[in-house]
Amino acid sequence: MTRKYSSTSVSTTLQSSLADGVATTMTVSSGTGNALLGAVTLSAGNVDQFTVAIDADTANEEIVFITAQNTADQFTIVRGRAGTSAVSHTAGATVKHVMTSDDLNYFTTAADTAVTLTGTQTLTNKTIAAASNTLTGVVTPTSTDTLTNKTLTTPVATVAFNAQTGTTYTFVIGDASKFVTCSNASAIAVSIPTNASVAFATGTIINVQQIGAGQVTIAAATPGTTTVTSAGSTVAGPKTRGQYSAISCIKTATDTWTVVGDLV
Repeated sequence: MTRKYSSTSVSTTLQSSLADGVATTMTVSSGTGNALLGAVTLSAGNVDQFTVAIDADTANEEIVFITAQNTADQFTIVRGRAGTSAVSHTAGATVKHVMTSDDLNYFTTAADTAVTLTGTQTLTNKTIAAASNTLTGVVTPTSTDTLTNKTLTTPVATVAFNAQTGTTYTFVIGDASKFVTCSNASAIAVSIPTNASVAFATGTIINVQQIGAGQVTIAAATPGTTTVTSAGSTVAGPKTRGQYSAISCIKTATDTWTVVGDLV
């Protein structure tokens, strides 16, 4: 049952006597029923309870739950609550609204029990166990998204590979941030296309590794349009030093790339 309380309840007295353990209705002094409830309305069907004490603060005190208001001054009651006994009471006995240890125990238990929230709530410093909760409305991105002011906790970054086994290769847009492996017994020429041909974003990094015997040379597909700079002995056409050497090609401007790494 739903517990009801009132801070404006006015005490009253029994209009007629109440037998021990038998009576399930109580009548209070004429015209005082609504004042006893203190503006509380009890729902139909005995689903609410309003706690009162009869003969309060005496050896004959009995706690009862009012569950319905039958007439202005007559109530349906549940006897002997909160550890008290259903005893006899004479007409004129005091009746007043009280809070009991039963109420306090109820609130303590409720505070220790998981609460089901409805509506919009703001949760602060709460831990939600994924194993026992279902999150709805959570979007899992499946496309390329731009994240702004987001904090990633222990993210796991992986590198995609592009394995090349020929003696020539020209970067494609899908190579951005990839690890291109070059494996051939002969020398391998890797070309960087013009921006007009493949518009890599400025800041793009493409990693290249020589994993075969063939030395890898990085150069512009169209020299004079695309500029390649490096610390290699041939600035515009640097080469990997040997097998397993790795280098990075970084686009620093519209048609300018810098190659760094294990070069000769």
